[in-house]
Amino acid sequence: MLVSLTVGKVDAGVTVLLTPDKRLIEFPSILLPPDIASGSIVDINVSRNKSSEIAAERAFRELQDRILSSFGAAEPSPPVLRCRNATQTSVVLEWDPIQLATADLISLALYRNGQKAGNIPKPLSMHTTKISGLAVDTEYTFHLVLRTTAGTFASQRVAVRTHKMTDLSGITITTGILPPAVREGLVAAVERIGAKIVDGVRIDTTHFVTVEGRGVQWEKANELNIPVVRPEWVEACERNGRILGVTKFYLDAVRVGPGFENDQQQRPGTAGTTTTTTTAAAPPSPPRKDSTTGPSSRAGMGSSSQQPSEPAPAEYSAASQKEEGGDVESESSDSEQEPEEKVKSPDEQKVLADERNQKRLAERPKPTVEDDDDDEMQGDNEASEDEKGGKSPGDGSSFQDVAL
Repeated sequence: MLVSLTVGKVDAGVTVLLTPDKRLIEFPSILLPPDIASGSIVDINVSRNKSSEIAAERAFRELQDRILSSFGAAEPSPPVLRCRNATQTSVVLEWDPIQLATADLISLALYRNGQKAGNIPKPLSMHTTKISGLAVDTEYTFHLVLRTTAGTFASQRVAVRTHKMTDLSGITITTGILPPAVREGLVAAVERIGAKIVDGVRIDTTHFVTVEGRGVQWEKANELNIPVVRPEWVEACERNGRILGVTKFYLDAVRVGPGFENDQQQRPGTAGTTTTTTTAAAPPSPPRKDSTTGPSSRAGMGSSSQQPSEPAPAEYSAASQKEEGGDVESESSDSEQEPEEKVKSPDEQKVLADERNQKRLAERPKPTVEDDDDDEMQGDNEASEDEKGGKSPGDGSSFQDVAL
């Protein structure tokens, strides 16, 4: 097809061409002859290149086939789930590495009894998970759901039943530092109860048994919150025929055994001997002598006329007691001899006790007999004067009425 066009405006990059029906066409200047100018007429021949179209279409289809064979032949595979270990209250699940083909991962979720339990963190590197806090002797179903850019894929459902309290086959033990004899006994006990021992701390390790809290495996067990117990825990489980709590068997727990109470009653004595502490009834207190000068009276204790019905024990051999004619005689704590003083009546004992208390509180000497006599005589004289005079100045009478 031949087309004649008139050159309008010539520019360095684009030339404006005019059609016979006055339409404008922008045409690259580099494709036009170099000697054209405004008003020149150029002929342009336009034709279809079928051979080029066939070659381009063939190249495009080859590219599509390569893309399909590289990225569209494989698709993600459903996860393969299985149970690795089960105990009374936990289940350990594992699955094969995820096959995504050319798709991108969106999420990997775990479902329990048909309900979503949560997403698996780092599903491309983690292939196991542990579910704790389950009920004893209960059946559960688990399955995985893989979501990718190529679609959603679900695994098969796995039914798992937790163990009974008497089923010890789910116990998985990792050993730490143990003496050779203790290790041999532990291995034999584990075989008898149907448990197993694994090398290294793993996700399915239920207990870490050791006698010393040190080592790389011990630190890893603490990081994973695995109970660290003594070998006695396995022996106790075998003896009771059921799984036991680990509170009393922790490595840092106080050991309590059958002889613990007897050990509490045993106390180390001198020269490597042990003495047994016993509780005996307190012996009766010996009677105190009525004295105002001895240390017993200074302690503020009153005298008692009641005599003990039993002889004094050996501890009080230093304070001998004598009974002669109803009088009680005792020695003071400082071994000072006191003269005998007979107890006549309870009233007199009370008066003596009051005098001793007054002396201890006021810290003043006891008034003598002469002072008491002077006080009595002075009281008698005042009484005689009142009888003679009738009224005293303090009873409302005047000074003139007072007898001089």
